[in-house]
Amino acid sequence: MIRFFLNIFGFLFSWLAIGSLMGIGALIVIFYYYGRDLPDHEQLARYEPPTLSRIYSGEGLLMDEFARERRIFTPIDEIPDLVKQAFISAEDKNFYDHLGFDPRGIASAVVEASRGGRLRGASTITQQVMKNFLLSGDRSGERKIKEIILATRLEATLEKDQILELYLNEIFLGQNSYGVTAAAQEYFAKSLEELTLSEVAYLAALPKAPSSLHPVREKEDAIARRNYVISEMRQNGYVTAEQAEQARNDDLLTVQSGAFPSARSKMPPRDYFTDEIRRQLSADFGDDMLFTGGLSVRATVDPTLQDAAARALREGLEKYDRGTRIYRGPFTTIDAEQLDAEDEIGWRRALSAKRVPRDIDGWHAAVVLEIGESSVRIGIEDVVEDEDGHYLPFSDVNWARLRDDNGRLREASSPDDMFDIGDVIFVREITEDGEFSRWSYRQIPGIQGGFVAMDTQTGRVLAMQGGFSYQSSVFNRATQAQRQPGSSFKPFVYAAALDNGYSPSTIVVDAPIEVATAQGVWRPQNASERFYGPAPIRTGLEQSRNLMTIRIAQDVGMDTVAEYAERFGVYENMPDLISYSLGAGETTLYKMVSAYAMFANGGLRVEPTLVDRVQDRFGRTIFRHDHRECIDCQAPYLSAAVEPEVRPNAERIMDEITAYQITSMLRGAVSRGTSASTVGPLQLNLAGKTGTTNDSKDVWFVGYSPRIAAGCYMGYDNPTPLGASAFGGTLCAPVFADFIKTAMADEGPADWPTPSGGYFIKISRTTGQRLPDSASGPDVQSEYIKDGQHTVVGGYGQTVDGGWRMGADVPLYDGVSNAAVERVQVEGETRVLPSNPSLGSISSGGLY
Repeated sequence: MIRFFLNIFGFLFSWLAIGSLMGIGALIVIFYYYGRDLPDHEQLARYEPPTLSRIYSGEGLLMDEFARERRIFTPIDEIPDLVKQAFISAEDKNFYDHLGFDPRGIASAVVEASRGGRLRGASTITQQVMKNFLLSGDRSGERKIKEIILATRLEATLEKDQILELYLNEIFLGQNSYGVTAAAQEYFAKSLEELTLSEVAYLAALPKAPSSLHPVREKEDAIARRNYVISEMRQNGYVTAEQAEQARNDDLLTVQSGAFPSARSKMPPRDYFTDEIRRQLSADFGDDMLFTGGLSVRATVDPTLQDAAARALREGLEKYDRGTRIYRGPFTTIDAEQLDAEDEIGWRRALSAKRVPRDIDGWHAAVVLEIGESSVRIGIEDVVEDEDGHYLPFSDVNWARLRDDNGRLREASSPDDMFDIGDVIFVREITEDGEFSRWSYRQIPGIQGGFVAMDTQTGRVLAMQGGFSYQSSVFNRATQAQRQPGSSFKPFVYAAALDNGYSPSTIVVDAPIEVATAQGVWRPQNASERFYGPAPIRTGLEQSRNLMTIRIAQDVGMDTVAEYAERFGVYENMPDLISYSLGAGETTLYKMVSAYAMFANGGLRVEPTLVDRVQDRFGRTIFRHDHRECIDCQAPYLSAAVEPEVRPNAERIMDEITAYQITSMLRGAVSRGTSASTVGPLQLNLAGKTGTTNDSKDVWFVGYSPRIAAGCYMGYDNPTPLGASAFGGTLCAPVFADFIKTAMADEGPADWPTPSGGYFIKISRTTGQRLPDSASGPDVQSEYIKDGQHTVVGGYGQTVDGGWRMGADVPLYDGVSNAAVERVQVEGETRVLPSNPSLGSISSGGLY
């Protein structure tokens, strides 16, 4: 009997051994088969997760973020232990003990599936890392085998904390947040260190099903799963019973439920400045680097000046738009059947769902709820409802005219003539003596514009506004709009002349011109449609004389003018067309302000930038704009250091004296010229030039101090005449003036150092006649002349005619004697020549 049982035992043992060997062999075959051609797990040791990039102001304030997946990488040693313990308890309590997979968990999942249940995960954190990084998300036995194989390999390659770091930074936790740091901000607007136990447990509950555990829509399920995680943490000894009980009783309060302001609400709304940074960095580094590289970008913006620029441009655009007296209709509408004036929750929900600009300081979106005889009742977003409601009086709106079916403008007769229930409009609060007075109607202007302010020494863009409102139009008119600069281009013509034989006292004749073109004869005129006779070129620039400018350009040569324009970056390949001397070519405000900055700094090249520095995810600087050498900046102790010296290394593109002379003329343009009534009264000794194109379709002003260059442009996006009273001096110069008052607050008049290599003379501003050094008076102009640049003969400067045809009756500039010139026939042309040969030479050009 004993032998029989021994035989039976031996038989069973033999078959068991054979079965075990066969099972082991089968596992070896399976693992060998599925282990071939698997992804390289060792790449995870070099893995850099896609991380959002952030833009900071010069003061270190967060301005904007750019990301495809909202992830903020956090090293494992900076993640609080409580966060690690919560995720380990929820997902893999034996994480620090297993070799990459949990056999008991897998067996349980297989048994459940064999009974007809769903094949569930039972994946360890290591397996989840492999699934998230290297495998697909499908639920299949094949993927599970590959997952186990890769998990065991990864465990042999990386430390446990390295694997946990990958997991906690990669896991998707809903609301477009990847990783625990981004999720903490998205749900609770907190850093990881600020999270409570119940908040940490909620985040740890999310990997299972983030879309099914929304903190508002599925709050009950979310709290149940959160409390399960808390219980697991208590069971694993990570928290005490008292801590667990208190956390389970906590309500689930999140950003989504309105309990906290979102982390993004702490940032200013996206604007033209940060969007232009995005555009430029995408071009320089590529979209992948910007949106996934975890860059830290230090912007050049000055928040105070940016606010001043936006406010000044908006006020200028709105002032012009109100002057047109045109009602442009509601911004959008809400179905009137969905509105009930007494249902505040309903109309607020409907209004908040509308995409309207919410980045205009002081403006509120509002919806028309009721229409009365003398006012309309409105519901105002983000404003507490009065007991009787808010009302917009018709007397505040009746300035606007309506267009009839034929396009003709007519006066509005009553509120219901202008508004319908459901109209979404804008209002702002009007106060008197600090007390609320009324609500006032506002509308997005039809006209648009741009503004740029720049540091003249470094090219750092201090402020940029690309339109009235970024949220109403993302097109950046400061950098993207190609428009004609008009007379604001003229300084480059005069700069070319000053470097090619002219001086500020050179006399140029202002008289009629005929230019032969392929389209026929072009007869340009001054804006006043008058002719002023001979005058110094200073007068030509100060008073923006078109005919004098054309004569200078023809005499110097349009090829030379084009070379100067390209050297200053106004154009890339300017054609040699005479009309370009009056600003007929198209360029951007960004380029024009940059070019003027080179006048301001004495003729040194400026490379404009919106970014001071870019660092990668590891803190390494990969871009720095300022490459100037700083002497004695590396001393170990400040007290032991010699005063640091920053040496400029910019290329000189213009003679320093030429830059000084242009600045002197443009200071005259501000004090006596086309912006004398707007910028001149500031008495800040600024330089600047207006620009107005044909039919006033584009108006400009660009001005500068030694430290800041700034410019404004206005016009319709579809070029349309702005009206007979629209000029750069009336529309854009006031915007510049409003801005510069903030930029130069508490500063006195600008001081312009005189460069060496020249001498001063005094001339008559009207005639150009040389005056004694002791002369004084409103007609006396002190001019700085380069050594060897100018020789005065007979009391006058050089006279330039340019060889143009002139009319028979030329009104002379006031103060110029008719005896000073005479008209002669030269080869069929009438030319104005000095009646006294001692007055100087005539530089003759030819018809273009």
